[in-house]
This record gives sequence, structure tokens and C-alpha cells, in this order.
Amino acid sequence: MTAPTPTAIKTLSVRVKDRHARVLDRMAIEVNQVWNLANEMAYEAWHVPVPGVGWIQGVWRSAFDIQKAMAGINKQRGWMIGSAVIQEVIAVHGKSRNQFKRSKLRWRVSRGAKRSLGWIPFKSRAARFEGGKVRFAGQSFSVWDSYGLDDFPFRAGSFAQDARGRWYFNVQVEAPVQPRSEGTRAIGIDLGLKDVAACSDGTRLEGRKPYRTLEQKLGIAQRARKKQRAKAIHAKIKNRRKDALHQFSSRLVKQNAAIFVGNVSSSNLAKTRMAKSVLDAGWSTLRTQLQYKAIAHGVWFEEVDEAYTTQACSCCGAIGPNSPKGRAGLGIREWTCHACGIAHDRDINAARNILALGHERLAGGIPRV
Repeated sequence: MTAPTPTAIKTLSVRVKDRHARVLDRMAIEVNQVWNLANEMAYEAWHVPVPGVGWIQGVWRSAFDIQKAMAGINKQRGWMIGSAVIQEVIAVHGKSRNQFKRSKLRWRVSRGAKRSLGWIPFKSRAARFEGGKVRFAGQSFSVWDSYGLDDFPFRAGSFAQDARGRWYFNVQVEAPVQPRSEGTRAIGIDLGLKDVAACSDGTRLEGRKPYRTLEQKLGIAQRARKKQRAKAIHAKIKNRRKDALHQFSSRLVKQNAAIFVGNVSSSNLAKTRMAKSVLDAGWSTLRTQLQYKAIAHGVWFEEVDEAYTTQACSCCGAIGPNSPKGRAGLGIREWTCHACGIAHDRDINAARNILALGHERLAGGIPRV
């Protein structure tokens, strides 16, 4: 008997053709109404007004309670979205309320300058692929199918809109597990600003230059108040960054058996004067890509504490007076160890220290929590 082919859950995203935008826009407005109604019901149940007192704490309505209260509302109001979509919207709303411990979340706005981007979630089996089109809520949507969607059984997913008004069909599928990486090496990665990533073997991913070349055009469009042009340039910057990170992460996963990355916090640095460069770098996106690609290819991936990896010599471990320290030392790109006399490139040295920490982590094992 032939063993079944192992599968893994993967999310595919394809663009919906623009002629369906009007229908999806209408569905998105209905989703917003469901969200806002669930918001109102949850808030009113938790904040009970009492004359002369103000308000007292009421009951915390669960997503299941709100789903029961809104049963059949799509037929009453003549909505296009079905009950499965309504239940999924309420479930996501309830999960977010529980996560942030708030009785009311932000309202979803359907029109105006602060309009929320369109979003239409659905459960498993709510969408299917027939005749080269996506069938959903009684409608057929043509897509640019770059994956061969007919070969995959659909699970849960959503239709989502970007800032330019373009719609995308995102769905989870069961895909065959990709072959294990043939790499045998381990590599350490230091995340930075001048170079997005510097590896212990000397390879680098260039940082700001690919995106900053469009900076002047973006400024001209913004000063001329050409909103659509500005959105198009932003999308091009995003696509350039995404493509560069995908190529870099895929190459590392194919060539290595273990990947170690420093745990630098982009959210903290984004609050400093370096915010623009930090957000341009896309550290979180790179780490996420490395993690899920490593899992798919059987590669070990781990984040390690990068404290003092820039200051310490990767050969002898000494921290000398001439090593780069803190923000004041950001201009020091090369330095020589005072103890062993080895000349270092700042980023490559840090990456080698991260690799060494990763090896120590593997040798010592993962402690039991």
C-alpha cells in the first residue's frame, strides 16, 4: 500500500478581476454593518445605563450569543452575504474583543476619507472553484489563477481589498509538503538598516536603496495631491520589498539546515528617529518568511538574544573600548579587536556571534518551561 502524501496548510492569494469590484464593495458594506451591529450589542450589554447613577457593569456577551441574536438578519435586510459569512465576522469580532479585553472595538467605516478597506471572511466550504471561477455567495468571480486552484480543496479564507481598491481572494488550502532542504550548513543573520540582513557567510540583502529610488516620485505625487498616483507608488515600493525578501529568504532556506536570527525589536526602534529606515527594512516580514519556509522545508529556525553581538569579537569574545556601542556607534562599520587584532566588519561579526549563540542553544537543548 502506498503511503499517503503528507500535506500542510498553506494560504494562497490571487487577484480578483476588476469587473467584480462593485459586487464585492456591496458585500464589504454588509460585512461592516454586521461588525458594527455586533460592536453595538456587545457594548450595550456590558455598559448598562442607570438613571442618576451613570452606568453599571452588565454581562459580557459571547460571540455565540451575538450569533444567535443576529440569526436570519441577512434575509430580513436582503443582504448578499450568507449566514456563514455573518457568523465568521461575529466570531472574528468576539475573538478580538477577548484578546484586547474591550467591550467595543473600532467601528468599520464604509464611506469617506477614513473608509475601512474591504474585508469579507468566510468559513470552510463557503467558497469553491468551478469552471475556472471562484463560486461564493451565489456569485462567480474571475481571478488571475497563478496556482492552479482547481487542484486544491478550499478551507477558510477571505476576500480583501488593498489601498488601490483592488480585490484579492485569499484561501487556506492543503498542499503537499515540500521536499526537505538539501543544505547542511548553519547560518546566522544580523538584521540592520544599511543592509536589511547580513549573514555569517558574508552574503547581504541591500537595504534602503531599492525603495528610496521612488521617494522623489512619491513626494511629487503627494504634493500635487494625486492620491491614486501616490497609492500606486506605495504599492510598487511594497512589491519591491516583498519580492526582495522572498528571494532572499527562499535562497537561505534552500542552502542551509539551520537558521538563527537576532531578536531585534522593530516596534521599539520604530518609535525613534530611525523609524523610517526601520519600517523600510521589513524585519518582521523577513523573520516571518524565514520561519514558515523553514518549517515547510524541514529547516531549523530560531531567534536568539542578540545582546552584545555587535560589540563582542566573534573570534575571542572580547569587548574592547574600540568596538561599536549603542546608537553612538552606528557610524562604526569596521573595527579591530584590541585583544586578538582581528579586523571585523560590524554586521558580519554580529552575524557570526548570532550563529555561535544558535549553536550553543542547540547543544544545550531547549529548557522545559
